[in-house]
Amino acid sequence: MIALPPRPRTLLTDIEGTTGSISFVKRELFPYADARMEEYVRAHSADPAVRPLLEEAARLARVDKDDVAAVVTALQTWSAEDAKVPPLKALQGAIWRSGYENGALRGHVYADAVRVLRAFRGAGGRLHVFSSGSVQAQKLLFAHTAFGDLTNLFDEFFDLSVGSKRDRSSYARIAERIEESPSQVLYLSDVPAELLAAQAAGMQTVHVVRPEDRTQPDPRFRCIASFDELTIPD
Repeated sequence: MIALPPRPRTLLTDIEGTTGSISFVKRELFPYADARMEEYVRAHSADPAVRPLLEEAARLARVDKDDVAAVVTALQTWSAEDAKVPPLKALQGAIWRSGYENGALRGHVYADAVRVLRAFRGAGGRLHVFSSGSVQAQKLLFAHTAFGDLTNLFDEFFDLSVGSKRDRSSYARIAERIEESPSQVLYLSDVPAELLAAQAAGMQTVHVVRPEDRTQPDPRFRCIASFDELTIPD
């Protein structure tokens, strides 16, 4: 068992491969958005909330902002590459919203994650999420699970607007935003590069290695296969 710091304060968690399965994102969420991306972009290209995202996508892809086909191609290419591109993530989140609301999608969360997150919250700890998916997408996933709406467990959600998940400054920025000492934050993720960045910012880390996601243990970190391996001090 891996004990959390005495008098736990804050747990910062990744989503994909950590609280939920990688396959859910790869096999359900991404294909759902990909199949509807062109239709959504064409239908909302003049929407004040969507237009800036399309212009940013065009700038990053170095294509004409009025060339809808080229922008859509760039978005679909980034999706296939699982690129962490902010406008793509925001647009995916907007498309997923309709899927969650009409019942076509249900967010996947491991039962062990739910048990421990609830216990941590009940022990007085603070919970935050840091994911490459947009804040909107994060909230939608946790609001529509087999365990009900879990969004009330979390104090705040962070996405790429705070910076790359592989950049030390992103974690330092989060610690500052939540007004917490980095040493009192435990970051959980399945990605070693993210854990190294969090450690560089002064956070504690645990590598989540779920057999079903085929994650491989990294000897540089404490590793768990289930959130149940964490102990919650009184």
